[in-house]
Amino acid sequence: MELSGINAYLIDQYIAFKRNMGYALSSTSNFKTFDDFTIKNDANSVGLTRELADKWIEIRSNESEVTRYKRVNDIRNFCIYLNQLGYQSYIPRLPKKYQSTFTPYIFSEKRLKSFFTACDTIRVKDNTSNMKFILPVVFRLIYGCGLRINEALSLKNKDVNLEEGYIIVRETKNGSDRILPLSDSLITIGKQYKKMIHLSVNESDDYFFIQKNGDRYASDTVYRWFRKILWEAGISHGGKGLGPRVHDLRHSFSVHSLAEMSRKGLDLYYSLPILSKYLGHNSLEATDKYVRLTSDMYPELIEDVNKLCSYLFPEVKQNETY
Repeated sequence: MELSGINAYLIDQYIAFKRNMGYALSSTSNFKTFDDFTIKNDANSVGLTRELADKWIEIRSNESEVTRYKRVNDIRNFCIYLNQLGYQSYIPRLPKKYQSTFTPYIFSEKRLKSFFTACDTIRVKDNTSNMKFILPVVFRLIYGCGLRINEALSLKNKDVNLEEGYIIVRETKNGSDRILPLSDSLITIGKQYKKMIHLSVNESDDYFFIQKNGDRYASDTVYRWFRKILWEAGISHGGKGLGPRVHDLRHSFSVHSLAEMSRKGLDLYYSLPILSKYLGHNSLEATDKYVRLTSDMYPELIEDVNKLCSYLFPEVKQNETY
């Protein structure tokens, strides 16, 4: 990312600072847009004047409320950083927080069984592909460990220790690695998979879910197979944006795990932080949002969560977002 405005050096410094603090910052496009904005408006001092701040927060043509909020929030945080360094900058006000209408799809135990049965029996006609061996493993790993799809596909052979029963998830969304245990059934199916595709320990830098040409599989490819498996399992799909999605296996893991811990008598004071760390969340609040959206499925669990989270997170009279 090449920057040339008055804030260029400080933007680079800020991005490096955030990453050193553990934030992924996978997209820096808002900072490039901001740099172009300051050049176009002939900004000659570091940060923002009130006039430029008001101009920056204006909604743009064909811009969604979500995009606008994130654009303004990124530069607001940058301006706060500038003030902490001693530069006087006006801090732009945030627009009204958008309200998400997203509701995840939570697989029931019955539908999970149907899904994995279809996953194991679906026909893969391409004999030049490893996909027929990958499908039964990758979706079980996503559900069994609560992974994001790209976390699963980015696993290297060296990250999957089937002898000691754990995986190392690297380069995650929140910028921190994590070690996750594997169940006995995942270890068994993982060993069968490695044997079938002849992946040896000497190929430690190869992707675990590897194409025959050595490349990593794209998430879109796996998603297309996910849709086919749903069809074979008789699970209806609501269309784009409605799901089920591959990521809903992670949602389902979250809810099922919390429910199981609750049934076994583990106090939610302990189980929520455990699940939060397991999922790679930066805050307990992010995990709370996962389970709050499943109140219809586990009302007795949510009642207990509410008792805890009302103490940890006071009620705020505003629209909440997911």
